[in-house]
Amino acid sequence: MAVHALAKGVRMSPRKVAVVAALVRGRTVEDALTILEHTPRRSALAVSKVIASAKANADHNHGLKPGTLKITEITVTHGPRLKRFRPAAHGRALPFMRRTSHIRVTVDGEVREIKKSTTAAKPAVKKEETK
Repeated sequence: MAVHALAKGVRMSPRKVAVVAALVRGRTVEDALTILEHTPRRSALAVSKVIASAKANADHNHGLKPGTLKITEITVTHGPRLKRFRPAAHGRALPFMRRTSHIRVTVDGEVREIKKSTTAAKPAVKKEETK
């Protein structure tokens, strides 16, 4: 069962984020978080947050074992660009774009067995009617 997590509008260039995403592509979630913790790039924090979110989604929402999770897919696409202007010589203004990224992580793992409760369901107690 594939579980997704998505971060939209991250204020970093997609090329810079894609370099960090390539470091952890195809690894286990635990290995990826360890690698990103020691990666000296600003985009490592954003990628690790998305991976941690995918891990939490898999554990809490879909019942997958956290120790068996593996990153099956990690993609970085460009988001909306913010158009800005930089002052230049002779009173001019030169345009530039602040780029944003969308980060999508897909993880997969083993399904946790659901334990059945050993206590039997208690029968409902009827209230006495008083008239």
